[in-house]
Amino acid sequence: MQDKLENYNLSLKHLAVVMDGNGRWAQERGLPRNLGHEQGVESLKNLVRNCTEMGIGFLTVFAFSSENWARSKSEINFLMTLFVRTINNELTKLDNQGVRLTFVGDKYGLPKSLINTMNVSETKTRSNKGLKLNICFNYGGKWDIVQGIKNLIKNDPDLLKNYTSLTEEIFSKYLSLSESPSPDLFIRTGGEKRLSNFLLWDLAYTELYFTDTFWPDFNENHLKMAVDFYYSRKRKFGGTSETNNLIETPEEKRQVVKCGN
Repeated sequence: MQDKLENYNLSLKHLAVVMDGNGRWAQERGLPRNLGHEQGVESLKNLVRNCTEMGIGFLTVFAFSSENWARSKSEINFLMTLFVRTINNELTKLDNQGVRLTFVGDKYGLPKSLINTMNVSETKTRSNKGLKLNICFNYGGKWDIVQGIKNLIKNDPDLLKNYTSLTEEIFSKYLSLSESPSPDLFIRTGGEKRLSNFLLWDLAYTELYFTDTFWPDFNENHLKMAVDFYYSRKRKFGGTSETNNLIETPEEKRQVVKCGN
């Protein structure tokens, strides 16, 4: 294992993370769940710094799912407040680091203070050229696909008349992560081994890494193990090891191979 994160090469362009286990981390220590969420923020700060050091261009994190509304009202209120406070406190630092913030998800029904914080942060960092940090908040993969269909119908109604011309590439332009490449590596902490309605379209060819480590404990060494796992994989995108030496992405593959023969 390399001593420094900078030593990894740059084929890992996009990292997606489900930051799971904050509440259980706190409960195991006899602490309130809210303290687990606060400690989870520190892990996210470290991850942003690590990704910048590694030269990763895109980081997408699952901060609040559309299913998280089933939690207690007090926990939800705390999470909303924590989110606003964290973004406000970290915005200047992130901007100075060249991080570009994008918030992905359904903003309908969110507190006005939260929506304002999102809008201000996106505007302030829009021209930055460093790490693109996609924060999924009130997000669900099924919602993303449905809103993509709605956006397609709204913006390109003529396509419905000639629907046979619709391709994956065209449709993907209407999804939330249209300005980001598909994730190369997915990490989920906390021991669960499922996607939980996260980036269902985008993770089609992503390498999946699961760890029992709770998110507040996730550190640089855990990230190194996940990245080493990624580099141990042979990414074939439905092809073979031989063809994969020439073809790096599913998009490039489709230019060469028109069927699954």
